[in-house]
Amino acid sequence: MRPDARLVPVALGAWCAAWWAVGEPTPDPVGRVAWALGGLAIGAVAVTCVFHRTGPPGPVPRRVGRACALLACSCLTAASVLAVAAVDLAARGGCDVRAIAAAGGWVSVDAVVVGDPVPTTGFGATRWRRGLDVVVVEHRSVRCAVRTPLDVVGGLGPEDVVVGDTITTSGVLGEGLRGPELSADGLVVTAPAPALLRVVADVRADLLSATDGLSPQARGLVPGAAIGDTTRVPEEVTDAMLVTSLTHITAVSGGHVAVVVAAVAWCCGGLRLRRRARVLVAGAALTAFVLLVRPDPSVLRAAATGAVGLLALVLRRPAAAVPGLSAAVVVLLVLDPWLARSFGFVLSTVATAGLVTLAGPIARRIPGPRVLAFAVAVPVAAQLVCGPVLILLEPSVSVYAVPANLLACVALAPATILGLAATAVAPWWPAAATLIAWCAGLATGWIALVAQVFAALPGASLTWPEGLLGAAGLAVLTAVGVEGLRRAIPPLDERADP
Repeated sequence: MRPDARLVPVALGAWCAAWWAVGEPTPDPVGRVAWALGGLAIGAVAVTCVFHRTGPPGPVPRRVGRACALLACSCLTAASVLAVAAVDLAARGGCDVRAIAAAGGWVSVDAVVVGDPVPTTGFGATRWRRGLDVVVVEHRSVRCAVRTPLDVVGGLGPEDVVVGDTITTSGVLGEGLRGPELSADGLVVTAPAPALLRVVADVRADLLSATDGLSPQARGLVPGAAIGDTTRVPEEVTDAMLVTSLTHITAVSGGHVAVVVAAVAWCCGGLRLRRRARVLVAGAALTAFVLLVRPDPSVLRAAATGAVGLLALVLRRPAAAVPGLSAAVVVLLVLDPWLARSFGFVLSTVATAGLVTLAGPIARRIPGPRVLAFAVAVPVAAQLVCGPVLILLEPSVSVYAVPANLLACVALAPATILGLAATAVAPWWPAAATLIAWCAGLATGWIALVAQVFAALPGASLTWPEGLLGAAGLAVLTAVGVEGLRRAIPPLDERADP
């Protein structure tokens, strides 16, 4: 059965509108309003064509009606995205943060802390790098409202600031490895994080304390697999996971959300809870998990898709994966158009789309038990669709990504579930949390071993042309190869979609 792709053009239209609306250089909010009004007008005309007769007497043909309805939805959604971006941009000034960073100017910023502290060495002492979401920049006595991610390197320790705190700091703004970077002497907290975020920060800190005595890989990978904290992963393990495309193990996303929801559903089934009770429990668990791992773009996408599936379960409607993913993308982009330019959001969405559209056809062409066929098909599908996007981040191709993911994926579920169990126990029973985390470390140890073994093989990473040209070239080669294999290898008749 082909996936229901009727919402895909709507999601793509919203994504294109959001990408353009928040692009550089500083956009014109008045122009965005004009485009939004134009989109609303086109949508209104399309809706009129659907519900009224046009031309000769007789109803509008069914295909024409569906096309007009699709056009109306796309225009209305894109207009909504443009309107949200225009309202936000209208309140912002014209500060060009990248130009200030290129000139090495002195600035003062008001920002919200959005990243965990990462130790870095420099100037003879350990300093800490944090991610900020800047809301106000003052440069040469001119203050303006902005919205831009920024790394700040300062002298305060990790216990002084938590995610969600509003801070003010000043220093020299320059170019860093990941974009603009502020070198500051210290941070001043002007507004503490909400109480719920501070509780989450305490729970995360308790897990880190419980894993302090474990091996280096477990000390870093157990918090990484459970709550996405990668601050203590050994550098050699990080490099190996990057070469073998295993970084998704610690980048909490759809796979982790699926593991959590599946575990909760299994427990609810064992307790024989009713349908609505199961949905409520799964929804509560999903919400708690998102708060625990922080609402990053990829986590938001996965959580939104899961919420759509739960809603379909409540309404007793089939939870089709493609419409659910499309609806999640539309909702998130309407709420926050800046997600359109987040690589985490792009990778998460593309990976999910690849899994729900390619994993089944690939598995039907692999002989053997269905479970093993899908175990092979999932990493293959994810690597095929994510490859062109990853080229934009790192111009290289991982040769052993598929076998490495195939071997490592068996440890993802136990590492995640045991890590979350340790997180839940850590605040009130640290010793038990350490024991559970040690068991989770056995699973993460396998992941680290797989990454390091494959990364050490000759030709593990091949250089590829960088930029959009390289990404487009890999996408074309991938599409041609997939189509060729589809024609050359027919599906096995005895295996159906799950």
